[in-house]
Amino acid sequence: MTLFRTLNEQRLQLSGYSDSLLHAIASFHSSLEEVVVMSDLRANRVGEQMKKELGDILGRKIKDPRVGFVTVTDVDVTGDLQQAKVFISVLGDDKQKQDTLVGLAKAKGFIRSEIGKRIRLRKTPELFFEFDEAIEKGNRIEHILRELNNSND
Repeated sequence: MTLFRTLNEQRLQLSGYSDSLLHAIASFHSSLEEVVVMSDLRANRVGEQMKKELGDILGRKIKDPRVGFVTVTDVDVTGDLQQAKVFISVLGDDKQKQDTLVGLAKAKGFIRSEIGKRIRLRKTPELFFEFDEAIEKGNRIEHILRELNNSND
């Protein structure tokens, strides 16, 4: 069941109530939808700003030798701006990727405080780093397509 029901479903359930009450419910329903859309827009804007700032922080401020060449590919921020999932791509083999993840986990507090200084929010979102598998999947698909093209020639 979805969070929002259509106005017709609400009217069926509230058929014995006055038109003014139905109008108030419809108004509340549309206001609630606007709040959800606005929070999603704000979360997307905050995510894009965090992506930009994280790229700068990881490139210039982090001096941990375990953190290799890292690219921030995306940041998903929850609607309440409390948590942010940071998708990264790391150049190197699996050991370098794991070392980078460990280094980022150790620097998480520093990174979060740097973001807090750069972006004005009441509370800086908690960071979770994950590898972005989309690039690797895209490369794998491209490789398969190339092999199919070569075998057909």
